Amino acid sequence: MSDVQTFVRQAADLLGPRGFSCDPDLVEPWLTDWRGRFHGRTIGLASPASTQEVAEFVKLCRKHHIPIVPQGGNSGMVGGATPDESGHSVLLSSRRMDAVRSFDVDARQIVCDAGVILQNLHEKVEEEGLRLPLTLGGKGSATVGGLIATNAGGTQVLRHGTMRAQVLGLEAVLANGDIFESLTALKKDNRGFDLKQLLIGSEGTLGIVTAANLRLLPQIGERVVAWVGVESIHMARELLLHFEACMPEELEGFEVVPDHCLESVLAHLPDARAPLAERYPWNALIELVAAPAQSALLREATEAAFAGAMEKDLLLDAVIAANETQADNFWLLRDSIAPAERALGPAMQHDISVPVERMPDFVEAAIPHVEAQFPGTKGLAFGHLGDGNVHFHVLAPDGAVPGEWENTQGKLVSRVIYEMVTEWGGSISAEHGIGQVKRDELERLGDPVALNMMRSVKAALDPDGLLNPGKLVPGSG
Repeated sequence: MSDVQTFVRQAADLLGPRGFSCDPDLVEPWLTDWRGRFHGRTIGLASPASTQEVAEFVKLCRKHHIPIVPQGGNSGMVGGATPDESGHSVLLSSRRMDAVRSFDVDARQIVCDAGVILQNLHEKVEEEGLRLPLTLGGKGSATVGGLIATNAGGTQVLRHGTMRAQVLGLEAVLANGDIFESLTALKKDNRGFDLKQLLIGSEGTLGIVTAANLRLLPQIGERVVAWVGVESIHMARELLLHFEACMPEELEGFEVVPDHCLESVLAHLPDARAPLAERYPWNALIELVAAPAQSALLREATEAAFAGAMEKDLLLDAVIAANETQADNFWLLRDSIAPAERALGPAMQHDISVPVERMPDFVEAAIPHVEAQFPGTKGLAFGHLGDGNVHFHVLAPDGAVPGEWENTQGKLVSRVIYEMVTEWGGSISAEHGIGQVKRDELERLGDPVALNMMRSVKAALDPDGLLNPGKLVPGSG
């Protein structure tokens, strides 16, 4: 019996029929990333049901020198949860670990397994009048573990920060099978390094997240959502500054959507309608919220803020959602941009950031620069203007062959964009992570000192290079 066959038999004995499978019909759906750019092979799919099972499975993999690719909802954007084509690694899914371990309503904390789906978590805490202040378009599939591993952002970072800010405590299995347990939330703790922060955003290369203690906030009493037509991204930035000055405590989200993206979504969603009677070059989606005690004043304050914006010529037209259904429909337009653009054909997607105040200038410089260098392409920027983070997509020319264009000219497109971002003092990854898509670019453009620190940490915590090889850390396998 070969070493791999021995491993498969022992893995099946350890995890049981529900916990380990080599059945191609069960495994195949998890071997391709969400964007369809990467497809790998695997020895099998492990689905442990507890932290202890994860720990024992990791020890088994270490014994047989089997690399592990952790996977949550498989909704990542950079191929970080997809195995390579060698077939030498094993997938480890957290989806069976979906229990809420404890829920302290008074302390506004919830401890849950890594496989809990974000939307289910939202619904759970809302029953008690609370909320987790992080949401994104993939909330129906994204898991807590995946959100932590990638330090996910979303549409509420402007006010509440990334996933890192929501994590009070963490549990993870390290490369040697040890369980790192730091779930207790302490306001102050000066016992050396904050190790949970090291694991957050490490994309499964330093440890496998198995549980988290998350901070919760009181449910809002009222929200106002508005769709605004503006002439340019510079006007949108001025409008953002206006609302930050007028309603700093109420401003929850501020997204920008160019008309091309809106047009794509309207074509993609059969029942969707444009919010405004006329179309404008750019749109802003604004959400303002208030606690229950201030609910009655929110709409009045919002209307006053919009009146002030109109007096300053900071908008062309605007509509305030009349009810929750209309508000949700406005957000559906924003959340549907990625799948709508994907339906158009090949594209290169980049989630980049530059200093917040420079983003409008960057967008106006980068789009014509890329389109001039690569005739027939179409540059688009949308997303979290208030965070200094936009999703910069470049659509392929008409007739481009899917798969072929991305691996040839598309790579050159990304190279140009990442060089511009670096020159402008920004980051080639604002919220999606590095994965395998950006690892080479990180090595090419990253600070050598920072990269050496990352390699040293990786070597210390995973000396055999078994955790998510080929992802995030350049030169680590």
